[in-house]
Amino acid sequence: MVAHVKDISLAPHGWKKINWVKSHMKVMPLIKKALEEKGIFKGVRIGMSIHLEAKTAYLALTLKELGAFVAITSSNPLSTQDDVAAALADAGIEVFAWRGETPEEYMENQRNVLRIEPNLILDDGLDLTTTVANEMPHLSKDIWGASEETTTGVHRARALAQAGKLPYPLIALNDAYIKHLFDNRYGTGESVPVAISRGTNLLIAGKTVVIAGYGWCGRGVARVMKGMGAHTIVTEVDPIRALEAIYDGHQVMTMDEAAKIGDIFVTTTGMKDVITGRHLESMKDGAILSNAGHFNVEIDVKYLEENAVEKWEARDNVMAYKLKSGNTVYLLGEGRLVNLVVGDGHPAEIMDLSFSAQMLALAYLIENRGKLENKVYDFPHEYSIEIAKYKLQSMNIKIDSLTKEQTEYLSRW
Repeated sequence: MVAHVKDISLAPHGWKKINWVKSHMKVMPLIKKALEEKGIFKGVRIGMSIHLEAKTAYLALTLKELGAFVAITSSNPLSTQDDVAAALADAGIEVFAWRGETPEEYMENQRNVLRIEPNLILDDGLDLTTTVANEMPHLSKDIWGASEETTTGVHRARALAQAGKLPYPLIALNDAYIKHLFDNRYGTGESVPVAISRGTNLLIAGKTVVIAGYGWCGRGVARVMKGMGAHTIVTEVDPIRALEAIYDGHQVMTMDEAAKIGDIFVTTTGMKDVITGRHLESMKDGAILSNAGHFNVEIDVKYLEENAVEKWEARDNVMAYKLKSGNTVYLLGEGRLVNLVVGDGHPAEIMDLSFSAQMLALAYLIENRGKLENKVYDFPHEYSIEIAKYKLQSMNIKIDSLTKEQTEYLSRW
């Protein structure tokens, strides 16, 4: 067993976190039981790149208990919880992750996971897959496929596929109903405001919150911020989503307009240069900046570093930048994923659904080994339905079903 973690002695505290989320993730054990009966994970090598915290640790441990050999690293240099990484190492999983990796260390840890020569890839942002495509193409002959967790990663996978460079089949897990309707909307929607509150110890009610992007993540953040008493503004490039935001009760305007009046900013687009230097210079004194997209490209952090007349750490994970205008803006988590860098990520009950889907996606790749082309596949919708049924069962909730007559009625034309 190989472990590259910050401090293995932190493992007991990490186990507390893992056991806590485990007690609130009721669907995964049901999926695990069904997969155990098939025995298809025994001896399979799985490489994981995902935010390394308690819920993902529980997923890695579950895959190990199913008989897989697992190696894991983080999909973000700042999202690793060192005590959780230590607990995974303590459990015999190969771990290559610590909080605060340099860009070079981060990429070397991606390569370290790939050096186990995995059969399956579990990606979050597609860094393992792009590393195979760009640096280690010889590994692709033994990789049966990958499952991608995020919106950003799916976009990258489709671009790779369009260029004819996707090295193996990939399931766009992010696009599954059971994922984006719950993880992106309710998970991001709740974990981002919680992280901002926790990181700043400031009130959200009464403040003007600007949400860039009205996809599933933006919808969720805007809904919760509004529910907490914020005045919500949405910026968009898609006319249909902009109209939807208006009908959902939010103001819509350009970022140029919103930059002048916002108290808190949350980017959720996955696009670069959403908040640029001209926006930063027009912001009011005390504006708070945060990003909920996968990469730290939505807020121009480079501009802040190069143009601030003064810079200091105001709180843990909060950097203050005094600009030429004389106003100070505060950047949370270095412009990286605020809910994971400043907080604990999505609620356990939400990730229970997403990681149940991950387990089924990996099982699908095993069962269809050699039958799939090197392209992006949808997550089977029947699996989403199965997971939803398990979740309702765990909540002791029963629903109606169609009668024979109703089913026949639907088939008439």
